[in-house]
Amino acid sequence: MTAPVPEPVSGTSAFLPAVEGLRAAAALGVVLTHVALQTGYTDGVVGRLLARFDLSVAVFFALSGFLLWRGHAAAAHGFRATPEPAPYYRSRMVRIMPAYLLTVVVVLSLLPDARSADRAVWIANLTLTQVFVPKTLIAGLTQMWSLSVEMAFYLVVPLLALLAAKLALQQRIPVIFGVALLSFGWGYLPIPAYHGANPLTWLPAYAAWFATGMLLAEWMFRPYGWLHQLARQRTILALVAVAAFLVAASPLAMPGAHHHATLGQFIVRTALGAVVAGALLAPLVLDRPGDGHRVLASAPMVTLGRWSYGLFLWHLAALDMVLAMIGQTAFPGALPVVMVLTTAFGLAVAAVSYALLEEPCRVALRRWEARRRPRVAVCDSSARAR
Repeated sequence: MTAPVPEPVSGTSAFLPAVEGLRAAAALGVVLTHVALQTGYTDGVVGRLLARFDLSVAVFFALSGFLLWRGHAAAAHGFRATPEPAPYYRSRMVRIMPAYLLTVVVVLSLLPDARSADRAVWIANLTLTQVFVPKTLIAGLTQMWSLSVEMAFYLVVPLLALLAAKLALQQRIPVIFGVALLSFGWGYLPIPAYHGANPLTWLPAYAAWFATGMLLAEWMFRPYGWLHQLARQRTILALVAVAAFLVAASPLAMPGAHHHATLGQFIVRTALGAVVAGALLAPLVLDRPGDGHRVLASAPMVTLGRWSYGLFLWHLAALDMVLAMIGQTAFPGALPVVMVLTTAFGLAVAAVSYALLEEPCRVALRRWEARRRPRVAVCDSSARAR
């Protein structure tokens, strides 16, 4: 008896405009939460809601989980060859490091609040190991903790794929889901932390967010089922995302101003972040091919999505510049003014970064890979002949 045919879904397309738009929205959410904190919105209902846009990081992590895992999910189901680790690592390094290293050097060299950085700060930031080295998150670069976590995920994806390949197809989703559930217990483990490093900023603490995207990637190649049906109920999932966001902004998951979250609040926030990310991403990747997403897939949002990495890198430096320009941070109406100026300056730098650094580096890598491929094929043929 033949296996059931998977339901055709939009997520199998090479380029997903709506996903690019969601990336843009997440980047703007990160900017908003930082602007809110810097303009005095630290408590009260409005402060809680604005601060909780930090769950945009959950969306970023789920996007990474989905995009980097779908090739392995496709290979497991026999739809493509298994992605090779070497080209994958080259692609990740070229995508992340050139623009990132430029940001670090410029910020640590020129930003007044960061120019006192010592050698440990420089080394940790240049190597994306800030989350493992205490007191190395510095002005203009504090957002990079999440990129440090992402880089750790990038490094282990081939290993995770190797382990998943040993599972039967029907075991892959339950195992990934089980690991996500187990990750909520990470904070209870007696993890030795070097000189006060915080294990709750390490990859295992956020495994559920990456797993959300990985599970959607696996589900793309399954026959039509309840999750496909749910993913196509956009209004319902939008309400789920809003409800989860509101609970995440409540005292159940968020401490009051100037207080640290308890471990219980951290776990609730992480779980709700997975719900928000899944509810936002599922309709974009499990819908029918050709189903439109007029806002997220629009040309402006796709363009902002291309620039979103640069906006993420530069927005805190832009925010510092804006605050220095206006001279004060807490006057009435400060948030909209600072948000507009920070976003405008950040996007301007991001557009330049994309045009002059990020895209040229990717194009150069693609050309290098294309030139290398025939030579590899010739060598392989010669080896088989021998």
